Amino acid sequence: MTKVPSVIHWFRLDLRIHDNLALRNAINEAENRKHHLRPVYFLDPDIKGKVGINRLRFLVQSLQDLNENLKKLNTRLYIIRGNAVEELPKLFKKWQVKHLTSQVDIDPIYVKQDEIIDKIAEKSDIFIVRRVQHTVYDVHSVLKKNNSSVPLTYQKFLSLVQDVQVKECIEITKEVSDDCKPKDFDSKQYDVPNLNELDIDESALQPLKYPGGETEGVKRLHMYMAKREWVCKFEKPNSSPNSIEPSTTVLSPYISHGCLSAKLFYHKLQEALSGRKHSEPPVSLLGQLMWREFYYTAGAGTENFDKMVGNPVCTQIPWAKNDEHLKAWAEGRTGYPFVDAIMRQLKQEGWIHHLARHMVACFLTRGDLWISWEEGAKVFEDYLLDYDWSLNAGNWMWLSASAFFYKFFRVYSPVAFGKKTDKEGLYIRKYVPELKKYPTAFIYEPWKAPKNVQTTAGCIIGKDYPKRIVDHDTIHKENCQKMSVAYKLNKERKALKRPLT
Repeated sequence: MTKVPSVIHWFRLDLRIHDNLALRNAINEAENRKHHLRPVYFLDPDIKGKVGINRLRFLVQSLQDLNENLKKLNTRLYIIRGNAVEELPKLFKKWQVKHLTSQVDIDPIYVKQDEIIDKIAEKSDIFIVRRVQHTVYDVHSVLKKNNSSVPLTYQKFLSLVQDVQVKECIEITKEVSDDCKPKDFDSKQYDVPNLNELDIDESALQPLKYPGGETEGVKRLHMYMAKREWVCKFEKPNSSPNSIEPSTTVLSPYISHGCLSAKLFYHKLQEALSGRKHSEPPVSLLGQLMWREFYYTAGAGTENFDKMVGNPVCTQIPWAKNDEHLKAWAEGRTGYPFVDAIMRQLKQEGWIHHLARHMVACFLTRGDLWISWEEGAKVFEDYLLDYDWSLNAGNWMWLSASAFFYKFFRVYSPVAFGKKTDKEGLYIRKYVPELKKYPTAFIYEPWKAPKNVQTTAGCIIGKDYPKRIVDHDTIHKENCQKMSVAYKLNKERKALKRPLT
């Protein structure tokens, strides 16, 4: 008996049913040709060593939710344990694959995989369709519109997309017919693993604040979009980086995993803003979404975007290597309570406010520790629920004044900045509990507390909580001088490379 051919939809950063055109293409192809439909996700067996624990938990929950939503369409998710480049060619033969769909991604790991799979598919006569659906705009079209050059400013990017019509979201509501269900449909070998199977003790993790999955992402979107007045008045600089409850939507983890369509967010924002006076980009909620599009465009058009060397948009700065200081920063042991509170929240919960990211990134790089932004980006990749290759690299370059932002003399104070929105230090008391009994006068600068105050508070500086690893008031001035020298050298290098006219 001849095997029934298959159509694969390869899920990557599109862990949803809504607004998933590539998935709909796969369903239609399977239905029209009476082929088997196999939505797959490749789970690297070594993923535990490559992805932070909180993000891994979010991913597993997102896959479980995706599987439940696929079941409502009379299909399921096939988890393939292994590397896509190794396993996909095997599946091509095993399942007699004729058609493969996926979304367009710009992350180098997926671009590289696609190049390899394309060659294999061509030899095997397998038709591949990829759809732009992880961003609001087709970033490659935006680059083309700019003569294949990367727009280096946010305003330039906005000017390139201002007349672009954003397509409506699509919905998949029709059930897949039983003819498209393979014989191994109920096979347990393709089930989504739980955390125990991945050798993760969930009881050792912090309580979950942001459950993964499309269902939660869409619910959270609708909850915030219903607050029309809040949406219209939202301005990012006026939100609080150190509020105990988030002062923003925390939709970023859902968008970065593709549990929530960026396009759906765009259209719902437009609905909420329609007919009302509202804030404007770059500070508005729509402006925040456009920052993502800006960095995606820059990342797609820049070689070595996540590195300093060989990156044409990045200023070359002679950062120092200091593993001890890097570790202290990553673990929230710098001796600066506001910085440490932010890093501990990040490690525990996987999310921190954007302005809190500004604070700790500036502190690690040009502000205080003079450590490369690449090192900070690696720590964020490990800790963040909403890790996103292009945004992570772009934001770190911005905050280290390596690209996109050049006012390096504007440095965040690890003392004054937090006080603006949390004078009592409630945020510090929560995430740096050693200091919770400190008087408000010393909560941001515990090293200034007299010994008797430290004793009464039950926290001796240098014993129960670390001494500050640098003196901000002195070091940030020295670092400004270093930045000035680096900028001058970069300018001279560029001038030497210019062709003679």
